[in-house]
Amino acid sequence: MPGYLFSIGFVSILAQAVLLRELSVAFYGVELIYTLALGIWLLCSACGTMLRRQSQPPPPSRIHLLFLLLSASIPLDVAFIRSFHILFSGVRGGYLPLHVQIGVVCISLLPAGLLLGLLFQWTARTYISGTKSLATAYGIESLGGLAGGICATLLLKFGCQNFLIALLCALVAAVSSFAALNKGCSQWLRAASVILAAVLIMLVWKSSSVDRFMTSWTHPNLVETRDTPYSRITVTSQEGQVSVFENNALLFDTEGTKAEEFVHLAALQHRDPKRVLVLGGGIDGSIREVLQHSPESIDYVEQNPALVKIASATLPADIRNSLRAKGVRIIYGDPRKFLQNAPTYDLILVGMPEPTSGQANRFFTQEFFRQCYAKLNAHGVIAFSLQSSENLWTPQLTRRMVSIYRAARSVFSEVIFIPGTSNVVLGSMDPLARDPSILADRLKSRRIRTRIVSANFLRYLYTNDRFQEIAGTLESGTAPINTDIRPICYQYTLMIWLSKFLPSHLFQDLPVTDFGFLPKALWVLAFGLPALFLMRTPWSIRRTTLAGVAGLVGMVLESILLLYYQTKNGILYQDIGILLTGFMAGLSAGAFAATRMKHRLSGRLGISLMLAFAALSAAIGLEIRFSGGASLPTIFCLLALTGSFVAGTFAYASLVSAGDQGSVVAPLYAADLIGGCIGSFLASLVLAPLAGLMWTAFLLIPIALLSILLL
Repeated sequence: MPGYLFSIGFVSILAQAVLLRELSVAFYGVELIYTLALGIWLLCSACGTMLRRQSQPPPPSRIHLLFLLLSASIPLDVAFIRSFHILFSGVRGGYLPLHVQIGVVCISLLPAGLLLGLLFQWTARTYISGTKSLATAYGIESLGGLAGGICATLLLKFGCQNFLIALLCALVAAVSSFAALNKGCSQWLRAASVILAAVLIMLVWKSSSVDRFMTSWTHPNLVETRDTPYSRITVTSQEGQVSVFENNALLFDTEGTKAEEFVHLAALQHRDPKRVLVLGGGIDGSIREVLQHSPESIDYVEQNPALVKIASATLPADIRNSLRAKGVRIIYGDPRKFLQNAPTYDLILVGMPEPTSGQANRFFTQEFFRQCYAKLNAHGVIAFSLQSSENLWTPQLTRRMVSIYRAARSVFSEVIFIPGTSNVVLGSMDPLARDPSILADRLKSRRIRTRIVSANFLRYLYTNDRFQEIAGTLESGTAPINTDIRPICYQYTLMIWLSKFLPSHLFQDLPVTDFGFLPKALWVLAFGLPALFLMRTPWSIRRTTLAGVAGLVGMVLESILLLYYQTKNGILYQDIGILLTGFMAGLSAGAFAATRMKHRLSGRLGISLMLAFAALSAAIGLEIRFSGGASLPTIFCLLALTGSFVAGTFAYASLVSAGDQGSVVAPLYAADLIGGCIGSFLASLVLAPLAGLMWTAFLLIPIALLSILLL
């Protein structure tokens, strides 16, 4: 049975990583999907835990059957996620109705989540039928999760594609089922095991071809597709036009004029840009356009090396030649880390994607603009672009623009928004030219060859009514400044995404102001009153609630630590396996430590755990507020501590006056998962967007202290 528990933890974390990556790609990288899917996964596992709560341990044949069903469900879930746009008659590149999207997430996660929850309940019940405890079973499962988290990172790092990882995960589940075979097992189960294992091995052998075939369902004319530590890159080509997609969202195409508009509108603002820094987006033609201004050097910093390698093989000759031109230097690394020791430049072009995630939002914050300011020469110019509608800004879009504008305006004395379907934003400490004739003269004198940027085009941009109207809107806006520790763009991106599906009379803009005393008091009151009510209930109810609170607090802390790491480093996709390993290691250590102390458990230990939660929340809040960075060892250790306190509280609740350990498996494990589900939704959809990362951590302090009333 320990082997079963280990396998359940291993498959759970590895399958979770695989399916979350697939959903991220299928939903165009919208970060809401991660939080929604994680919460639904935990809820499905909780439902599985509550199924078939029989008093006697199940026979091995039933556990064997569940492992077989789990093994088959994982690759089928991947195929379903990649095909649902076709199944539900969706338009390629478009959004399905909101209820359909939520239904797709539920359907894709329900089989694996339900089976894993039921598997843990049955195997844990069998394991503790002797003299073992639920806390020990919880610790063994966490050890398996630790191993699964390591594999989730290393397999992707060594070039394994996500579909291949899904097949390997399914193979582990299939092999685990063989351990449950015994003499009394039916022949059809034995035959099913052999057939399924053979099919999976064949799919592993042909995984590359099957992977490309499934990708072509939504990307006809496929040239190349590859999973990288940052995203999935897909390249298509048709009649000479090359299109590059990142997580199924169009990154650029070679026939567009976006690069031309962005580069020339920025470069013409500088009298003579000799040293140019391009942060991302260089393969869309930006380097080719910059070269027309005859700079002495161009430093192009690309965060995802695989993007250049995959796309450059199919790009037009002029773009490929521009990347190899004299004076062009390609640097692979994080742009923000590069800026720490970079030389100074006359022009900085920020070609990063839209701020719809923590990875992208970090290039539109006050802290990032300060880094750029420090690396600009006298008369230097910074430029970035923000997608919008050309003629009408919704309240949500306006507040997002104001948030980023105020972040840039707090650093640069001059900030100009040039309106269009993509707003080009310019910043400098010197006055920027608003007279189109000056820019037109520079365009002519530099002999720039363009398709759309011309003297008339410049005159149109700088003299139409929208130019002055947008300037007034930005100056009068009141949205908070976008910062690393309070990423306001999360809320506005979420609101803009939801507004695509919900009618305007049902969807209201949420005002964001300073998180003052009243919201904090209401939050504490919301948790304080239930705690006062529950303190007089029987211990069986209080310990279940305690396990749920531990799951909630642990998931909130885990969410904000991951978000904070992504904000500071931008490589969460690469390191998420390592970080989850830290949390799982803490879970395992906390469970085993509490088990060793089971003969000395008392109310003091419970109080100590709640005080430890409060102290950890305070430490994380202070780390976010005062730390200049979020190193991998620091976040790993904080996640490990979080996991250890969650497991310690779970073990305490399961061991103190528990009596029959089998009777507490389902309620306590389900409460832990449901608490984690609620915590995931709260952290990512409510607390982090409204209160910011620092205050979210601080708000957990009174929750932990009030939980002492449950002891």
